Amino acid sequence: MATILSVSGSPSATSRTGRLLRHLDQRLIAQGHDVVPLDVRTVPAEALFGADFRHPAIVEATELFARADGIVVGTPVYKASYSGVLKALLDLLPQYALTGKTVLPLATGGSVAHVLAIDYALRPVLNSMGAAHIVQGWFTLDRDITAHEDGSLTIAPDAAEALGQVVDQFSTALGRTPYLAAAS
Repeated sequence: MATILSVSGSPSATSRTGRLLRHLDQRLIAQGHDVVPLDVRTVPAEALFGADFRHPAIVEATELFARADGIVVGTPVYKASYSGVLKALLDLLPQYALTGKTVLPLATGGSVAHVLAIDYALRPVLNSMGAAHIVQGWFTLDRDITAHEDGSLTIAPDAAEALGQVVDQFSTALGRTPYLAAAS
């Protein structure tokens, strides 16, 4: 069983990005992985934006990254790049915090104009932090994710199928054979 850190880089408590990640966490758990969620928005702003490397929340986040075998990084796309809160956290981690890690980058956004944000904004940072393997990421349009008041989530069929495939590829890269290929 691999330990996966599932990082939501959304600044919003009700974001589609965060809900999508928690939904995908369930697929990984069903495949036998131990998933630890981290919502960057819960890290105190004074620690993130004050660059307080010794703040207990930053120390804890650094330890979570160190213990994980794999990292799922999800972010909304703003101005053709990943979120500022995610950037602030990544900047406070050790330079090679992703060494030996398998990473799955995911992004959400309102327009296909942002689809390359994973490859041109996020992937270079993950690579510079020493990720051993960055699997194929996926960009999901906001309109393909419907968050319901009861907390449930509906994903458009084509998006759900694509997300299932990238999550299964990530799971396989971690050394587990996914058995939920038909689930979404």
